[in-house]
Amino acid sequence: MAYITPDKAEPDLNVQASGFFRDASDLSDAEKQEDKKDDPSYNDTFGDEEYAEVKYKVLSWWQCGFLMVAETVSLGILSLPAVVATLGLIPAVILLLGLGLLATYTGYVIGQFRWAYPHIQSMADAGEILFGSIGREVFGTGQLLLVVFIMASHLLTFSVAMNTITSHGTCTIVFTVVGLVVCYVLCLPRTSAKVSYLSVASFVSVFSAVMIVMIAVGIERPWKGAIAATVDTSLYEAFLAVCNIVFSFSGHVAFFGFISELKDPREYPKALCLLQGIDTVLYIVTAVVIYIYAGPNVTSPALGSASALVAKIAYGIALPTIIIGGVVNGHIACKYVYVRIFRNGDLMHSRGLVATGSWVGIMLGLWIVAWVIAEAIPVFNDLLSLIASLFASWSTFGFSGMFWLYLNKDQLFSSPRKIALTIFNLFIIAIAACICGLGLYVSGRSLHEDTTTASFSCANNA
Repeated sequence: MAYITPDKAEPDLNVQASGFFRDASDLSDAEKQEDKKDDPSYNDTFGDEEYAEVKYKVLSWWQCGFLMVAETVSLGILSLPAVVATLGLIPAVILLLGLGLLATYTGYVIGQFRWAYPHIQSMADAGEILFGSIGREVFGTGQLLLVVFIMASHLLTFSVAMNTITSHGTCTIVFTVVGLVVCYVLCLPRTSAKVSYLSVASFVSVFSAVMIVMIAVGIERPWKGAIAATVDTSLYEAFLAVCNIVFSFSGHVAFFGFISELKDPREYPKALCLLQGIDTVLYIVTAVVIYIYAGPNVTSPALGSASALVAKIAYGIALPTIIIGGVVNGHIACKYVYVRIFRNGDLMHSRGLVATGSWVGIMLGLWIVAWVIAEAIPVFNDLLSLIASLFASWSTFGFSGMFWLYLNKDQLFSSPRKIALTIFNLFIIAIAACICGLGLYVSGRSLHEDTTTASFSCANNA
């Protein structure tokens, strides 16, 4: 998968000759800084951080990988057993495996695009390269909305968990406010390195919770009937399920930001493989095992499929991933806005009152918006389907196809291999358009037909 790097200016031979015999130790600090400006490794969002108060480029590849896991493997996994019940065992496994492999490819293309253009920190930067200032606004707005909607889904799931654990101990709105406060406080550190340690706890949390539910339903066997390899379903129900699978692989929107904070961006493929290896295997195993033992009446979120006591235990153990997944996405949303405002300025790396106060204020505003969305769309599956249709279809699949076509625009038909890859990436864009169009229809219909819950309600949503 070759890519074209941007044209570089011809080197100044006089400058090279004048410094050819000079050792680096002979250069003044000012000259060293000037030399670094010509180094592509410093031509990025955060520049040279050697003397910065706040350093952003501090992630090792495994820290980046677990951040990606925390951002991706959180809520999506809880809807997948119900997806298998809707689609049938064989179609669901094929879709999970196929979309997982496709998400790995599109994630790698994002890395290629970032290597070619080191200044990219967000989808907005990438959109500007493709379509100019209009692309910047469209891609940037899409990224921000997607991440804020995901933050909302974490607040909604937090309320479901607390209602389950406490047997609806108080008004559901109170629980969402508590979730907002907890997530907001944990989002206050400005660099991703601090959040990366929380991401390891997030993975342990969600893995432990689904293992408990798998073991419990295996022992309890709430479904004694036969398991169907395929099921009769409608396009409406099937595509709602597909949207939930798309949502479970929707972490790509944050990949540019994670790469920009790596110590060495060339190690990004290691982080990507860590993510995709964990999520694809965990998704398939969890979805299949819980469906086999819980049967076609499996709940979504899936932690409620076991007995009431086990569900309380599982939700209690899953609380860290519900909270930390929201924290990671909140951090991504705030970082996008913060970088957009202070990029190329001294405040980016400052710990001063204006810089810190701006971060705190932006974060609070974003979490309040997420809370309003969570209260306005209080149905877990409907919210996930809407998110996947509107935004994740493009950020996970469609945009990556565009990135590849742009990188290879001068050699799209230069060889049989390039022709095949060109057709393949056009096909990926078509998949994204299909998911967006049909997904909006089915999620809108689902929201319209669901009369069981009301917005801004104290009712039990467990």
